[in-house]
Amino acid sequence: MKTYLGKMRGERLQRETPDLVDALWSWLGAVVGMGAICWLSAHWLSQHLLIVASFGATSVLLYAAPESPFAQPRNVLLGSLLSAVAGVACFQLLGATPLAVTLAVSLSILLMQLTHSVHPPGAAAALVAVIGGPEITGLGWWYPLMPIGIGCAIMLVVAVLVNNLARHRRYPLHW
Repeated sequence: MKTYLGKMRGERLQRETPDLVDALWSWLGAVVGMGAICWLSAHWLSQHLLIVASFGATSVLLYAAPESPFAQPRNVLLGSLLSAVAGVACFQLLGATPLAVTLAVSLSILLMQLTHSVHPPGAAAALVAVIGGPEITGLGWWYPLMPIGIGCAIMLVVAVLVNNLARHRRYPLHW
């Protein structure tokens, strides 16, 4: 029992001095990635939604933690798409109910783990598919393609271009 409780204490974290250059590369990636999605949504797809909340978390992974396994292209695309499909299916079957929310998130986690494509913002995409309101739920089975698929693809292209401009970064680590 002591070992079990001892694991909950954690370890003391050694804080490093923030790297301003790395932070600025992360900022640049987020500005270009989210800026591209916002511009396309406003100018090209003026009647269609291209922005969802999970893209904020995807931006953190792609631009601030590009070495993370969760930020690799397979995880971003497949994890997000599978999660969005799970969310739409749960909404279609159960509506915007607590059970649909529970199943959408838990099924998205199961699918991502089984396909080795865990991307934490994917679970948010599943959640949004259920509770996103009429603008999202009205997209039905288009939701996994647009906004999720197209938005993730745009952010991935930007991540490849911007992260590789920095000498100390390499993205992706694997496809």
